[in-house]
Amino acid sequence: MGLFKRKSNNESVGKKEITKVLFTSDVHGSEIAFRKFLNAAKMYKVDALVIGGDLAGKTLVPIVDVGEGKYEIQGEQVGKEGLSTVIQEFKKSGTYYTIVDKKEYKEMLEDKRKVDERFNEAIKNVLEDWVSIAKEKLKDNPIPLYVNLGNDDPMFMFDVVESSEVMEKSEGTILELGSHEMVSFGYVNPTPWNTPREMKEEEIYGYLKKEVERLKEPSTAIFNFHAPPYGTNLDNAPLLSKDLKPVVKGGDVVMTHVGSTSIRKLIEEYSPMLGIHGHIHESRAFDKIGKTVVINPGSEYGEGILHATYIVLEREKVKTHQFVLG
Repeated sequence: MGLFKRKSNNESVGKKEITKVLFTSDVHGSEIAFRKFLNAAKMYKVDALVIGGDLAGKTLVPIVDVGEGKYEIQGEQVGKEGLSTVIQEFKKSGTYYTIVDKKEYKEMLEDKRKVDERFNEAIKNVLEDWVSIAKEKLKDNPIPLYVNLGNDDPMFMFDVVESSEVMEKSEGTILELGSHEMVSFGYVNPTPWNTPREMKEEEIYGYLKKEVERLKEPSTAIFNFHAPPYGTNLDNAPLLSKDLKPVVKGGDVVMTHVGSTSIRKLIEEYSPMLGIHGHIHESRAFDKIGKTVVINPGSEYGEGILHATYIVLEREKVKTHQFVLG
């Protein structure tokens, strides 16, 4: 990871008394949720769109072409019409698919590298489709679309973002949104799943402290950090047993705080105006750490439901914020 670079004013949202931002996170491959996000931007007439991370889907389903216009999907056969219906459902839920013949399917069963190749290809293809969708949706109203990767996202996704005309990578850059600097970071504290982009707490703190010190006005800044701060309304998740199953007591799932202690410490030290976070899908909430408003819009990507937050910023404060669901 390199040093942050500051974008000049003519490359980001110009300085304004009022800046309207629409933020979402953890869309995990759901094209429907992504389309709704772009539609909401027009509805709320925002100045900037921000995606906080975890664009990649979590599952890949092989669709086996068995010939004569028939396809086998998870043990069931469908025709071309049925295939179209299944694909639309996959796009809604964020499920990736790959169409293979019988030989290719056998190779995937026997060689995990073949699965990984197909998975990465699907991630790249879907993100490229999203670039095309965004380009079409925003052509008459070119709103900046700032994209960060989360802990579940492979780094090559940044190549797609950076080569696009409509998306802009936020990690590694200090962006200016109106009168506010935004610093972005998609790595999270360690999880039980050993996801691609995790760091130890002391590494997160050491790295981000250097970058936050580059801000001109931390008190009016936006911390766009994928991991939520520890011990808030934003980081409640089920307590897991050693076999990664939710712990249940008295018929209720036991909840615990799983956010980042380092990110909380940085917020306490620098008191930014706003923290926008994601990562913990079931913890849609806002909270305050000192003077800092912190928000996690949550996620129901599997249902094709958009979870976002509409935020109105004045020069010195968060004027208003509201959750957007649909």
